[in-house]
Amino acid sequence: MDQATLPPPPMPDASERPSRAAPALRPRDAATLILVDRSRKKPRVLMGKRHGGLVFLAGKYVFPGGRVEAVDRRMTVAGALPQRSEDALAARVAGRSAMLGRSLALAAIRETYEETGLVVGTREYGPPESTPDGPWGVFAEEGVMPDLEALHLLARAITPPKRPRRYDTRFFVADRKAVAAERAGIVGPDAELTEIAWVAIDDARGLDLPRITRAVLDDLEEAARLDFKPFRPIPFYFDRHGKHVRELL
Repeated sequence: MDQATLPPPPMPDASERPSRAAPALRPRDAATLILVDRSRKKPRVLMGKRHGGLVFLAGKYVFPGGRVEAVDRRMTVAGALPQRSEDALAARVAGRSAMLGRSLALAAIRETYEETGLVVGTREYGPPESTPDGPWGVFAEEGVMPDLEALHLLARAITPPKRPRRYDTRFFVADRKAVAAERAGIVGPDAELTEIAWVAIDDARGLDLPRITRAVLDDLEEAARLDFKPFRPIPFYFDRHGKHVRELL
């Protein structure tokens, strides 16, 4: 997409607008991984276009991610999340499990593989001795252990009420160098992401983005300006009394 013509300006999407008929859904824990390529003067991020037939954010450009699954809690890892990320993940969470941060980070890594074919982790320790059923088996086949040290929390956002889906999403960021392997054939016309591309942040703003993705791009640009220093303020987006709120964790 570096040289491609950008799509037309974004149009409103029904899944981002409130519906009076929508039930009051409880947000589900979810995680996103923003991969950043810093090999050029201007950092590029990996973005994918969601299938047009999906119920939620159809046709929008997003970072890979999704909800936490039970298998994520049973996957072995290399390393641990940075303490700053753990502290921010623990903030403003009632009845938090001690495994929450680990599960969220693993969900971000798993979803990135499932949607893009990119396997994030390290070969330094060899393959995991065992994996849960499902997509985690690919990590054993590739000899890759998920590496939580490579991830840093960038932002948190809760989908506003009265949407068809609601998530309490944590946005992690990692360098492209954390990609240890890649499987072909994951992205395509019938997949959840029909295309993926490494896009400069300025160019990404011209894509058809969800509102929160646009906001997190601004946070990413600020983090890049600070050279991704670990003790940055971490934005938390949510709605209060019908108004969009941005607080710092």
